[in-house]
Amino acid sequence: MTTRFIFITGGVVSSLGKGLASAALGALLQARGYRVRLRKLDPYLNVDPGTMSPYQHGECYVTDDGAETDLDLGHYERFTGVPARQSDNVTTGRIYQTVIQRERRGDYLGATVQVIPHVTDAIKEFIRADLTDEDFVLCEIGGTVGDIESLPFLEAIRQFGNEVGPERSLFIHLTLLPYIPTAGELKTKPTQHSVKELLSVGIQPAILLCRADRPIPESERRKIALFCNIRQERVIAALDTDTIYQVPINYHEQGFDDQVLRWFDLPCTGEPDLERWRDVVRHIRAPEGEVSIAVVGKYTDLLDSYKSLIEALTHGGIANNVKVRILWQDAELFEAGDPVHHLEGVHGILVPGGFGERGTEGMIRAAQFAREKRVPYFGICFGMQMAVIEAARNLAGMPSAGSSEFGIRAEPVIGLMTEWQHGNRVERRDVDGDLGGTMRLGAYPAWLGDGTKARDIYGQAVISERHRHRYEVNITLRERLEAAGLSFSGLSPDGELPEIVELPGHPWFVGVQFHPELKSKPFAPHPLFQAFIHAAVVQSRLV
Repeated sequence: MTTRFIFITGGVVSSLGKGLASAALGALLQARGYRVRLRKLDPYLNVDPGTMSPYQHGECYVTDDGAETDLDLGHYERFTGVPARQSDNVTTGRIYQTVIQRERRGDYLGATVQVIPHVTDAIKEFIRADLTDEDFVLCEIGGTVGDIESLPFLEAIRQFGNEVGPERSLFIHLTLLPYIPTAGELKTKPTQHSVKELLSVGIQPAILLCRADRPIPESERRKIALFCNIRQERVIAALDTDTIYQVPINYHEQGFDDQVLRWFDLPCTGEPDLERWRDVVRHIRAPEGEVSIAVVGKYTDLLDSYKSLIEALTHGGIANNVKVRILWQDAELFEAGDPVHHLEGVHGILVPGGFGERGTEGMIRAAQFAREKRVPYFGICFGMQMAVIEAARNLAGMPSAGSSEFGIRAEPVIGLMTEWQHGNRVERRDVDGDLGGTMRLGAYPAWLGDGTKARDIYGQAVISERHRHRYEVNITLRERLEAAGLSFSGLSPDGELPEIVELPGHPWFVGVQFHPELKSKPFAPHPLFQAFIHAAVVQSRLV
C-alpha cells in the first residue's frame, strides 16, 4: 500500500497537546488495521535534547537505538506500541549540521547553500527516510505557527505536500478556543488568525482540532469552518479530559479518524476496536483503592521532567487496580532536616534519575528512611546510585562514600564510565569529551541472578532495558557491599557493570541503573512498576 503522510501543526499557544493528538490519531488508525509511524520535527538549534535542562524541555526520551529525543516520542510509543528510532526525531540543529557537513565535503558542487532548497530538501529527506511498509507516517511539527524557527519546516512540508499531492498528504492544525468568562463564550478569533498565519506560508489545513474546556456550539463550528475555509464536519472538538487515555475515544466520537480516512478516500465503515482503551479508562476512573508514592527528585517544579515516570506509575496502578497518588518532594528539603516529616505514612518511595550534586544528600536520606523504616523503595538510575552510596556509608562502614561526578572523593562508590562493550564494538569516553550523545545510551542486556527479586519480577534470566547515564557503581566494591547486605542481582553480560541492586529481607528495595519507565505502556505495564505498586498496596495495609 502507498504510504500517506499526515502533518500536524499547532497554533495560538504552545503546549496544546500536538504530541497527544498525533499519538491518539496513530492509535485510531492502528485500530482500523493500518500500520503507522510517528515522527517529530523540532525547531530548536540543539542537535538533540540530550544537553538541555529538564526545566527547559522536560523529559529527554531515549530509544532502543540510543537516540535522545523529545518527550512526545514517549507518547507515540505508549499509544501505539511502535518502538521509536533515531530516525523519528530531528531538530533544526541536526538538519543544519547535516547540510554544513555536506557543504564541507563539497557535495553541493560549489552551489550557494541556502535554506531553499538545501535545508528544506534535507528536511524532506528526513520525512521519507527509514520507512518500510507503513500505511501512514504522522509528522508533528514542533513549536507554534508564526515562530520564526518553524519556517523552514513549514516550507518543507508545504513543498512535500505539493510533490506527493493531496491524495498522499494531509495537513491538520491544532488550535485553541479560549473561554472568556465575562463574555460567556468561546472565542474563535485566535483560531482564525492561526489559520491565516498558516495560509501565509502556503498551507491550507484540511482538518482543525480545536482545544476547548467545554463543548463547542454548532454555531461556533460553522463560524470557524466559514472563516477558515474548512468543511464543518472537519472542525473537530478536542475537549479537556481527566485522563489522556480517554483522548482516542473522544476523537473517534468526534469523527476525527473518519474524516482522515475520507480525505484519503479510504473505507471507514464499521467501528474500530477501542475496548482496550475503555478498559484502561475504567481502571483509572474506578480503582479499588489508593496508594501514595513519594517521588523525591530534583526537577519537581516542572512535572514534564518526569513524564514517562508519571505514566509508568499510572500503569502500575492500572495493573493493581489502584489509584497512584504521587507526592512530589524536592530532594533539597530533606538536606536541612529529618525526612520523616515528609515521608511518614507514604506507601512507597521512588528516587528518579538526575544529574548534578544538588539534592543528592536529600535523596540519600530518603533511601536511608526507606531502608530503616522498611518502606518499599524504587531507585532509578541516579536513585540507584544514591541508594548504593547510602548502603556504603551506613552498612559497609564507608562514611566518605560518594560519587566522582561531584568531584574527587576519598571513597568513590560511583565513578565515570570510560569504556564499555556495546554489541560488537567498544565504546570509549573521557572526562573532557562532549556532553552530547556521550553517555551509555539505548538498550543494553542484563543478566539476572537466580533466586533474586529481580529474577522473580521479570520471570526471565536475560532482559533488555534503556540506559542514559555517564557514571556507574564501582564493581570492585561488590564483595564489600554484598557482605554488608546489598545484593547485586543484575549485571551486564560481562559482569563488569552493575544493573540492579536489591536488599534481601526488605519488603521491596530495588535500584536499577536503567530507565524502565521508558518501556511501560498502559496495556503492558512494566513489571518493575507493577511489582513496586503491588508492594505499596501491601504496605498500605500495614500503616
